Amino acid sequence: MGSELIFRGHESQPVSDTYTPKQPKPWFSVTQPIRYMLREQRLVFVLVGIAIATIVFTLLPPSSTSRVEYGHFTIPETTTRLSQYDQKPMYEHRSAFHMYSSGKVPLGLKRKGLRIVVTGGAGFVGSHLVDRLMERGDSVIVVDNFFTGRKENVMHHFGNPRFELIRHDVVEPLLLEVDQIYHLACPASPVHYKFNPVKTIKTNVVGTLNMLGLAKRVGARFLLTSTSEVYGDPLQHPQVETYWGNVNPIGVRSCYDEGKRTAETLTMDYHRGAGVEVRIARIFNTYGPRMCIDDGRVVSNFVAQALRKEPMTVYGDGKQTRSFQYVSDLVEGLMRLMEGEHVGPFNLGNPGEFTMLELAGVVRETIDPDAKIEYKPNTEDDPHKRKPDITKAKELLGWQPKVELRKGLPLMVSDFRKRIFGDHKEGGATTA
Repeated sequence: MGSELIFRGHESQPVSDTYTPKQPKPWFSVTQPIRYMLREQRLVFVLVGIAIATIVFTLLPPSSTSRVEYGHFTIPETTTRLSQYDQKPMYEHRSAFHMYSSGKVPLGLKRKGLRIVVTGGAGFVGSHLVDRLMERGDSVIVVDNFFTGRKENVMHHFGNPRFELIRHDVVEPLLLEVDQIYHLACPASPVHYKFNPVKTIKTNVVGTLNMLGLAKRVGARFLLTSTSEVYGDPLQHPQVETYWGNVNPIGVRSCYDEGKRTAETLTMDYHRGAGVEVRIARIFNTYGPRMCIDDGRVVSNFVAQALRKEPMTVYGDGKQTRSFQYVSDLVEGLMRLMEGEHVGPFNLGNPGEFTMLELAGVVRETIDPDAKIEYKPNTEDDPHKRKPDITKAKELLGWQPKVELRKGLPLMVSDFRKRIFGDHKEGGATTA
């Protein structure tokens, strides 16, 4: 007996003509959240959280609210006293207000600190510049390879959260986020830049390229500290910024002279071609505390020799002339140039002119009236005259030196005496 399949697809099922949805339960919208809160003890966790928050806000110390009036409106300013800030009052909060594009800060408001890198910042001039920038409230990054710089020059800033020190050679690239770059890195005395001439010109050329590249990448303003050596042995006296100079391109000093001239060229090419904001300062002879004691420059030579009761060495007949500015005057000029609106170059120096014999006389008056003078043959390519024309700096920067040689030299002598005879604590701050 075979099985039989029956197809029932033709049989229709009764279908209701109307759809009636399930009737909603009464009070469902109210009971559903309640059931959710009661399930898995969620209500307990909410109540515990409220209790913890109440305890925390009860125990916190009350904050004091002051009001700062500015123009025609009032800004509420809430400050909370914290113990660590009371212990270190020297590191104050920076203002939350940004500097205006003009660079002027309204009366009653603090200036916003900048983030600034100073290459060669552990050196003679660089360390004094760092002091001024720190005093102003900026955050400063010092980059130095310590060839001529000394850690003791900036050691008094260790522990300040606005100060950083990086051992680095600017010949190698460096990535930082900064607002301004003061490029001072390069040995500046004959003894040091003649020690390794190839490294000197690499520092001037490759180092400057690296710092200009950094300025281009991060949009920082760049200041190059050039030198009066770009004028060489000048045929024009005094020297103005438009004078092109008289430099021996293959002499023993050319690694420094031509290196700085090339650095100026690179700086202007980045300015014209890449739109980098640049400033150029041509620095004349500078003296003051923290100079290297045996760096071969005439002021440090005379002072160190007189203190050691050695004859002061005069090269040639001693009739060569130089102009000497105190380091605090130079730092003021550099900062005015950086904050100003003029590219330069600008001569920064003291137009007071002294022969080497006249300088030796001032050192005698200051240290030892019985100091002797020893004459030696003149060095190669030594300029016969050097005196800046600072008319441009006076008119556009409002700058001129204030410290006379007879007032500034005793401050330098005091610093040298302490370092030579070791009767002070190394690394202490020396103010200019």
